[in-house]
Amino acid sequence: MSTQSRIEWTEQTWNPTVGCTKISPGCKNCYAETMAKRLQAIGVRGYERGFRLTLMPGRLAEPLERQKPTVYFVNSMSDLFHDKVPFEYVERVFEVMTQARQHTFQVLTKRAERMAQYCRGRPIPPNAWLGVSVENRKHGLPRIDALRRIPATVRFLSVEPLLEDLGDIDLSDIHWVIVGGESGRRARPMRVEWVDRIKRQCDQLHVPFFFKQWGTWSADGRKRSKKANGRIYADAVWDAMPV
Repeated sequence: MSTQSRIEWTEQTWNPTVGCTKISPGCKNCYAETMAKRLQAIGVRGYERGFRLTLMPGRLAEPLERQKPTVYFVNSMSDLFHDKVPFEYVERVFEVMTQARQHTFQVLTKRAERMAQYCRGRPIPPNAWLGVSVENRKHGLPRIDALRRIPATVRFLSVEPLLEDLGDIDLSDIHWVIVGGESGRRARPMRVEWVDRIKRQCDQLHVPFFFKQWGTWSADGRKRSKKANGRIYADAVWDAMPV
């Protein structure tokens, strides 16, 4: 089911699959896994299997039923390019994006190589923004190289949770960078200097920079609620979007 989102960089979520499995450190405290278990406990339809990967073909047509132009985050509760999601099903998802030209679809994955494999030789709908998660150097940075091979209108990075200093990042052919800290009781801290380094590199290449949140750990290194820490970075709210 598509629902209004509280994620700062999107408007609605659309989950034609639900559930996933962990593949890298960014997955350790997965918010979607926690949410799926809560939804299962209260009997919400679609979460009978908790966080086990499940295809939801009954949800495929949802964006087609909405005429108002909307920004959709595709699979906030899953990963469209999980290896157990057949390419035939991924094709059905992309067909909906092609048909629903009035909408913008943001597809984010940690399985960048599989996304690149699917996109090879296929036309990418111009209203599909494709992105990868980048939480650290070892797992995150190689995903950027895979993303760069895909001829998408917008290629973006979700640097959340930012777990370490990423060093020098090759941002060539990247159109948008989102940065955020981790939330929750077990959240790992994000340092101001790590964010500063990314922001400087975005500025140098004129890449739009979006600061999503501090999360549980604030800029001064103290643990507070996500709401209390807010979104202020360098005395401003940074919410640039791709043009």
